[in-house]
Amino acid sequence: MSLLRLSAFSKCLTSGLVVDQTARHVFNANHCRSCLRIRNNFEKRLTDTTWVCQRRYSVLIPKKEERKTRLRHQFQLLDVLEARIQQLQSDVVLDVKHSNVQFVKLPQTGKGKASSPKGQKNVCGERGEMPKASQPRSSGSGDPSSPKAHNNRWTEKLKIEKYGKIRKQARLQQKLQDKNVKESKGSLKKTVSTAKKSKATLIQEQAKAHLSQQKTPTPAVSAQETHSREAELAEVEELDQQVNQWVSTNAEKLLEDKEGNGYEDAQLSVRCFLEACVFVGDIDHAQRCLNSHHRNITKRKLLSMSAYNIMLRAWAKRGSLSQIRRLFALIEEAGLKPNLSSYSAALECMARHPDTSSQVIDRCLQQIEEDGLSVDDIFRQTVFRQDERDMVLRAVCTARPDYQPSALSDQEVCSSPLVQEFYREREKTQYPRLAFGVEDLRERFSQQLAMEGSSIITIDSVEALKPVTPHMIKMRELLASQRERWQKVLLQAFKESKIVMAHSNQKSWRISLYPYLCILDNKEYVDAMLQCVTNMQPSGESLLYIAKELGNRVHNKFCIRQKAHSQMADKLAQIYSSYAELLAQDTPASNVLPRERWTELEAQLSAGPSLLFDDTPWPHMLVIQLGSFLVDLMVRELKVPSDLISPAPTGRKLIPVLYHMYTFRSNRQVGFIKPHPILLQLQSEAMETRLTFDSYVMPMLCPPVPWTSPKFGAYLLTSTKLMRSVNGAVQHQLMLEKCPEQELHAVLDSLNQLGNCAWKINHPLLDIIISIFNDKGNDKLDVPPPVSEAPEIPRFSYGNPEYSPSEKAALKRDALHAKKKFAEMHSLRMDALYKLSIANHVRDQVFWFPHNMDFRGRTYPCPPYFNHLGSDVTRAILVFAEGKPLGPQGLDWLKIHLVNLTGLKKRSSLAGRLAYANSIMEDVLDSADHPLTGKKWWMQADEPWQCLACCMEIANAIRSPDPTQFISYFPVHQDGSCNGLQHYAALGRDVLGATSVNLMPCEEPQDVYSGVAQQVEEFRARDAEKGVRVAQVLRGFINRKVVKQTVMTVVYGVTRYGGRLQIEKRLKEIDEFPKEHIWDASHYLVQQVFSSLKEMFTGTREIQDWLTESARLIAKSGSTVEWVTPLGLPIVQPYHRTRNQILKSNIQFLSLQINHDASQRPDTVKQKNAFPPNFIHSLDSTHMMLTALYCYSRGLTFVSVHDCFWTHAVTVGTMNQVCREQFVALHSQPILQDLSKFLLEKYCSEHPAERKNKKFMEYWRMTQLLGRVPQTGDFNLDCVKESTYFFS
Repeated sequence: MSLLRLSAFSKCLTSGLVVDQTARHVFNANHCRSCLRIRNNFEKRLTDTTWVCQRRYSVLIPKKEERKTRLRHQFQLLDVLEARIQQLQSDVVLDVKHSNVQFVKLPQTGKGKASSPKGQKNVCGERGEMPKASQPRSSGSGDPSSPKAHNNRWTEKLKIEKYGKIRKQARLQQKLQDKNVKESKGSLKKTVSTAKKSKATLIQEQAKAHLSQQKTPTPAVSAQETHSREAELAEVEELDQQVNQWVSTNAEKLLEDKEGNGYEDAQLSVRCFLEACVFVGDIDHAQRCLNSHHRNITKRKLLSMSAYNIMLRAWAKRGSLSQIRRLFALIEEAGLKPNLSSYSAALECMARHPDTSSQVIDRCLQQIEEDGLSVDDIFRQTVFRQDERDMVLRAVCTARPDYQPSALSDQEVCSSPLVQEFYREREKTQYPRLAFGVEDLRERFSQQLAMEGSSIITIDSVEALKPVTPHMIKMRELLASQRERWQKVLLQAFKESKIVMAHSNQKSWRISLYPYLCILDNKEYVDAMLQCVTNMQPSGESLLYIAKELGNRVHNKFCIRQKAHSQMADKLAQIYSSYAELLAQDTPASNVLPRERWTELEAQLSAGPSLLFDDTPWPHMLVIQLGSFLVDLMVRELKVPSDLISPAPTGRKLIPVLYHMYTFRSNRQVGFIKPHPILLQLQSEAMETRLTFDSYVMPMLCPPVPWTSPKFGAYLLTSTKLMRSVNGAVQHQLMLEKCPEQELHAVLDSLNQLGNCAWKINHPLLDIIISIFNDKGNDKLDVPPPVSEAPEIPRFSYGNPEYSPSEKAALKRDALHAKKKFAEMHSLRMDALYKLSIANHVRDQVFWFPHNMDFRGRTYPCPPYFNHLGSDVTRAILVFAEGKPLGPQGLDWLKIHLVNLTGLKKRSSLAGRLAYANSIMEDVLDSADHPLTGKKWWMQADEPWQCLACCMEIANAIRSPDPTQFISYFPVHQDGSCNGLQHYAALGRDVLGATSVNLMPCEEPQDVYSGVAQQVEEFRARDAEKGVRVAQVLRGFINRKVVKQTVMTVVYGVTRYGGRLQIEKRLKEIDEFPKEHIWDASHYLVQQVFSSLKEMFTGTREIQDWLTESARLIAKSGSTVEWVTPLGLPIVQPYHRTRNQILKSNIQFLSLQINHDASQRPDTVKQKNAFPPNFIHSLDSTHMMLTALYCYSRGLTFVSVHDCFWTHAVTVGTMNQVCREQFVALHSQPILQDLSKFLLEKYCSEHPAERKNKKFMEYWRMTQLLGRVPQTGDFNLDCVKESTYFFS
């Protein structure tokens, strides 16, 4: 028995095993390192460890079975280990002397025979008995445990394995040639043969040659041959590793930028740490960290050129040429290639170093050109800070006195045929201007810059309008004194924690939190923690949520401070001052787009720091780790006297303000931070009149900075993502940066158009809403009541014997329900408080909403609380800042819009709706004049507050001297008729489906929801006649409202389970419906709704199935689903398998479930279920962007809420025309054919080498499916141009 098998078997002994080692293993000079390491480790265990084994049996498993299972697993593992050792031994000459091992007699637990077939492993229970210690081993060939039999068995296995490895090596070499994969630079690197032999011939020749070598015994092996064999084995393993990496090639590309810098969490952590150290001035510590990672081969993989460039910049600031030379040597040693930023830092250092000669600089410039780079590109593409650009230019001019950076040539235009007319035919186009002068816009810019520079803003709460009582004043003073004390305590504790961490930080090069605790002033950390305490919900928040909020707040402040440190604010103000001339109304008209003008100004004012910032995004783990450190500090240090409000029975003592506890959410135990009741009572009775927000949650006071690239746009100083994503997901941003710049112009210009729309507050409506809000609210009007109106939480003692077990269970359920209701009411109340307070703060100002988008291209305003995508309340108090006369048809559109808001007359024509509006004009005027004391007709509408606002606008227009000249600021909406089904019907050219969703001209609008409800009613009546009980119960309850949500969302991927929940919710809202039949009825109805849609939209189902199956096969192959919209926007679905990661913090261990990590395999279920709805979302966002661009070229004010388009009443007709034209233009493109072509090129360009395995069959199946585009119908798209109710 071998030593490895013996060591494993000894673990099962019941007594000690004494080992007498009589010899050591002696290796020749050219030994195998792996074999040597394994044997040395084993010998160390033999000499140093006395083997004492103990039984560990489970109560639930018989001892005998446990022993067999454990032994079987160990023997299976040892078979693999022995095969590896013998394989390595066969490549070198080993002189092995076996150790004499003494055995202690074992108790016999069973006998078996060693009779296993050839090629199979022996299992526990089939092995021969162990010989006694004094009994010599038999060397007969019949003994399966004899060395000869053992060697024969493994020799056979090794031959097969080696033959397979040689075949694999040849196959991999052929693959690498086909894929043009670059070979890594290493000592064991071997040139791949380029002989033009077929793959089969190459494999056969190499296999025969190797077998012939094995048959010829070699008495000795030279050192050169041994090294050659080691290199060959290393090459096979390297090629094998590369093939295994091909599965995740897509993931690696998603986590790399265009320069090859990695963006995995470990790589980002190193770069962020270096940046933080450099920012706080601890360059030596950053250099030690870099050197440590560089020396370690494993950790060196975490270093990319960006990491080296951080240190190059830092030493360049100090003019240290010696450090620059060392870093360039490290870069070369790491096998990396210096980029533009590297050479920029070198030139900067030469300019700052007084003794640098022009010859040295000239050699550097020559090296730049030899590397295929351009000096001009340094000034075009490098991000400069402070005076870096001036220093680089000085260095270049020292060697080349006549040099001047050349400007960029004319920019290319987006290649999408959908926007060629927009960009090329605009000689007579005059884009809309803002109703402000240049000086006014410049003043607004100064206000916005000051607000963002402070990073926070404090505003008055609308609850401040309540009368102040003496008790409230007392509580406010008490709360203020406590906060002042908390601030001092936190400040002192924070300083002490930093001192302790600084002491340990100086002794080690390891990555720590210390630099991140120095990037801001101490007071800023304390203010962030106190703000967190003030905004905490009464029921508490999860530790993970609070940590994330605190970490992100610190990161945002750090980004703003970095920009201030780079001295870019002055340059930003200079460029914006000139940019305002394009937007102002008191300057000459121009046909230049905002993006183009900003880019032009930035090129003209190129001196000084760059406006673009290249800071490294903080990984999610770093944000959580920093936030949890601050939370731990809050929990430990914040105290409050127990008798602060009322005398305490136990006397005065300090108690924690925050408690760390655990609770369960979805069967998972999570850490929770909960405020003490004393704090809650103090805050509720104080009723503070001030609210503190981060500056980015407020609307902008000036027009946003136009998006000019995926990294720059929107706010002045606050960093904003062009494509929003969950924390830690970077693949979307990297994909946008890799995209050709001109291909994103249409998307950027549409976002700029949406962001340039100016808004103001509807004063009368805001005052009415605030009055109801402060008067206990109104649930029916979507104004949340205060938590004082919440049901009282029942209090009882669970150990009270007066209650029976059933009564206790009922009381516990009631208590949980009351607590949940309280938490919901508080959340809704605070949300309304934030929205109304922000609206009240900007009630006398004009403001703007910068926009960005999600990964599907759907656009959203950046301010999270108050925007036009909000509820009925927030939409009602927003109007355009620029007014336009109603014109001859504007008043009619206002009346039609009013009827649309009521939810009535859905199937009536425009003329019918207008007639209805005229018939109820008395109620309209009464609602406008007496909203809270009159007939209150407006309260019955689907959107009551927008209905009331429209009533007031109509009343003002009618009572004006000339309604056609009345200046209206009111936005009129035009909503798509089930927009998702419209896109499906257009894709499939489905005549029946197109008619159902108003793509076909009709005298009256077709309501698809009513149509589905009618067909479901027919199915129900038929089943009721057959005696189906649930069909009989549903008689009279099937209507449009019951099926609308399911019909609307089925196109976006809702399942039958989700649809059943939607219908169940609608049925519960019907008081007359019997509650005992809700489950059966919802289950029955969802089946009928899906059957109805399948009959009405046959083409839709085929396309949806094709998209779903395509995504399933793509995800199964190991890739995420990607596509490009018709407007050129690249999209990738961020659904990956969940990766659990443990974060060890002082307060608790946090288990993070990360499902956006692109290095993980795709989540097949999510990928396939999400592809159809996400693809349709990308199409409706493309349609919206096209409509926005062409409305902008016609001078219209345009904004959108996804598939609901807004404009002035006078321009509704023009907007509808543009909307229909762009829908036809969009679907006139071969969308599905282009998608099929893209997917084939992306996922099927390289087929597997083996044509008879399962992987090739899946590849063939995917190729066939992706190339088979669903057949389309005969619907004529031009009919959409004449369809009045396409958007209405």
